[in-house]
Amino acid sequence: MASYLETEVSHLGRGVAVQRGDGKFVQPSFIPPSLLRFDSSHGVPELVRYPERLSEEAFYHVAYPLMYLSRRLEERMFELFQKGYVKGTVTISIGNEGTTVGMSMPLRPGRDVVSLLHRDFAAHLILGSTPYQLACQYMGNAESPTHAREGNVHHGDASMRRFPMISHLGKMLSLVVGGTWAARRHGEEIFGLAVIGDGGSSTGEFHEALNIASVHKTPVPFLVENNHYSFSTPTSMQYNCRHLADRATGYGISGRTIDGTDAWTVYSAVCDTMDAMRDEPAPAILECMSIRLHGHAAYDKAEYISKEQMQRWRQDDPLPKTRRKLQEISGLSEQDIVELESVVEQEVRQAVAKALTVARPEPKKYRWSVYANSPPVTTKPVKVARAKNGDAVNLALDYILTNNPRAFLAGLDIGQYGSAFKTCKGLIDRHGPSRVIDMPLCESGLVGFALGASQVGAQPIFEFQFADFSTEAVSQLGLNAATWYFRSGRPAPMLLRLPCGGGLTMGAFHSGEFEGLWTRFPGLKLLYPATPQETFEALLAGFYDRNPCLVLEHKLLYWSKSGPIEFDGNVANVWRPRRYTKGSEVTVVAFGAMVHEAISAAASSRRSVEVWNPFVLHPMDVAPIVESVKKTGRLLVIQECGATGGLGHTVISKVVCRCHDALKCPPELVAAPDVPVPFAPELESHCRPNKDKIIVGIERMF
Repeated sequence: MASYLETEVSHLGRGVAVQRGDGKFVQPSFIPPSLLRFDSSHGVPELVRYPERLSEEAFYHVAYPLMYLSRRLEERMFELFQKGYVKGTVTISIGNEGTTVGMSMPLRPGRDVVSLLHRDFAAHLILGSTPYQLACQYMGNAESPTHAREGNVHHGDASMRRFPMISHLGKMLSLVVGGTWAARRHGEEIFGLAVIGDGGSSTGEFHEALNIASVHKTPVPFLVENNHYSFSTPTSMQYNCRHLADRATGYGISGRTIDGTDAWTVYSAVCDTMDAMRDEPAPAILECMSIRLHGHAAYDKAEYISKEQMQRWRQDDPLPKTRRKLQEISGLSEQDIVELESVVEQEVRQAVAKALTVARPEPKKYRWSVYANSPPVTTKPVKVARAKNGDAVNLALDYILTNNPRAFLAGLDIGQYGSAFKTCKGLIDRHGPSRVIDMPLCESGLVGFALGASQVGAQPIFEFQFADFSTEAVSQLGLNAATWYFRSGRPAPMLLRLPCGGGLTMGAFHSGEFEGLWTRFPGLKLLYPATPQETFEALLAGFYDRNPCLVLEHKLLYWSKSGPIEFDGNVANVWRPRRYTKGSEVTVVAFGAMVHEAISAAASSRRSVEVWNPFVLHPMDVAPIVESVKKTGRLLVIQECGATGGLGHTVISKVVCRCHDALKCPPELVAAPDVPVPFAPELESHCRPNKDKIIVGIERMF
């Protein structure tokens, strides 16, 4: 049987018109099959897309079968959930089809950058997913588009710029801003669409993303699906303004509230918004007043909604409303529409029946890697007779920006000021403000911005002003960026710089390292250099890797330690532990500034001490350190932060598991007390490990 789309074409030879990009309507003798045909490679319906527009009659011919398909397929998923074939949350978008169909029909799959939510089922069909793929996704079977790695509503196609959703809903908005901004920076005339619910609009990142988009004039409609409830919480307890679109005034942009149950109204509003953005790029808020005809998810009976309210909503159901309008405007008979619906029903039956025959995923055949492969990179060699760590940072950033035109550096005060520690001094003069960019103060939003930019071919570098402020982006970096490759199959190359550590009397909120935090997230890579050579190498290695890479830069070392830089251009050779002294009696492992304290202790100790820095803290290669401990029989680990906050215990456990028989005594950890870093220099220096404390630790082992 022909697909429902092919069947619908037969109903379109009735004089409907298409509006072209110049605003004029053309009246073909028939609507060409390309209007509704699925593309064989991606399953994307070849609809008329922006800047062309459908006439109102043509719109209803296209919109109704898509809305009906969405409704019937979701109803089947709900039935299969009740029977145990579908697992997970199963949030139902029934009642929201007017908004989702209207908002997504103008968009161009693979060009415009989109983030959809859990109640945008129809939009996935319009932007690339087939009914069969969605059925497999909800069943979590072996042919699930996410390989059964993601929940039934947490999916997308990052290769087609339809970003996969995470449950921290506000976190998706900044990705669309970053992706749209970066693609337009590369010369693409594209738009974004960032979808959020009324509840999600209460999150901090809703503000962060809107503010970034407004400041950088990024054409992204922020479409708010207002269905009056955030799970069970009514909007009266979410916000206190009349309309969420009223917030647009605070960002200096336009805002509009429309009837989200009227698909034609939504479609027209999105097209009008894109027209305005084409003439004057800027974001906008488009609030669609929608409805939810089920509870938050399949398990929710929505008992918090009165029967009277639900009855009023059912009278405003967008599906029968659109059906009536199609019949009224097109002259189709009831029999015509019933025939159309029967074809859609057959499409749903075939997709579900096929999906039910697919096997369950087999764990033994599963690819569990959280890291994208990074091909070997060879770049131009660099040789500098003498430099400090801060110089090495500047040299590396300049090197990257010079040799990679799609790279850009973003952060706080990195432009004319040159960053808080002057490591970016002069870069804006050499590369311009379009590539060295002072950004608003919003760490989480900026990490999302960088993640979105990485998905359209940009190469982002982001500097946290202090490593302490990276904690603002834990969800965005640890749960979104870190898991991106595992969830989507797409690399997320981004370099993040974290000035860290104590010794400069800056107190508890400016002296942390947080290597213990960031190594807890699968998918991140973490490097911690100690010398100018290592600093230069770490930044290049992190930049050319195809995963999110964090480089810890100890602030105390920026301008206090000097050394040569002799980089041979072999980036692959950077990823290895570093040994500084040879010894036969004790193996000392240290990170960051503690490396230099350990080297000093080794020089002053009467014992034969071998000093190592893992350098790559995550994923850590301890094999050379294990061999060292097999030789010395003793392991002492030094870390600047408190005992429970760092990686010392991790190093000890990894090493002991591999060579416990070789140990002559229990391993030891020299660390700061488990307290916030104190401010007064006398207190801070008392807490931080130093050469003398390390020597005492060495002697205890004998």
